[in-house]
Amino acid sequence: MTLVTKEAPDFTATAVMPDNTFGELKLSDYRGKHVILFFYPLDFTFVCPSEIIAFNKKLDEFKSRGCEVIGASVDSEFSHLAWKNTPVEKGGIGNVQFPLVADITKNISRDYGILFNEAVALRGLFLIDKEGIVRHCVINDLPLGRNIDEALRVLEALQFVEKHGEVCPANWQEGKSAMEPTTEGVAKFLAEHTDEL
Repeated sequence: MTLVTKEAPDFTATAVMPDNTFGELKLSDYRGKHVILFFYPLDFTFVCPSEIIAFNKKLDEFKSRGCEVIGASVDSEFSHLAWKNTPVEKGGIGNVQFPLVADITKNISRDYGILFNEAVALRGLFLIDKEGIVRHCVINDLPLGRNIDEALRVLEALQFVEKHGEVCPANWQEGKSAMEPTTEGVAKFLAEHTDEL
């Protein structure tokens, strides 16, 4: 059962904040901003640090578009902090600048439908709009890392739709043509832009 088009399940949980303090994070406090909420299986594992570091490298691009990034796993806040304090060259993630939520009860992962074998979260990513509605999600199996550029592209597409009312075709990128959501609009787009697909 997908959460897309539904209100994102709210939660309040302890998180390691960008300044390495422990704080209470409530998802609904982010209303008015777009949010990328992504889950990863476990701290101190293999694919996970590559994704977290990649998100951190693109963080300014998300923030410049009014989007906050939040990571979450079933680890404790103490484990998150220890991983942040571990140098990258030793398998750590360094001082990433977005919150890492401690879903130690696994209730958040369960509410988002991505808890695997009642043990760890699958690689779920949820794009939540300013009203708190899930507009996009992608869920990868444990060994498959996500494409952070694709998450950014989908955010740009959603913001384009929200601003212009047009729809974004396959492979749409910022600056490319969109289409009117009508029979005439799709015919015009396909006649003029099939080479962009």
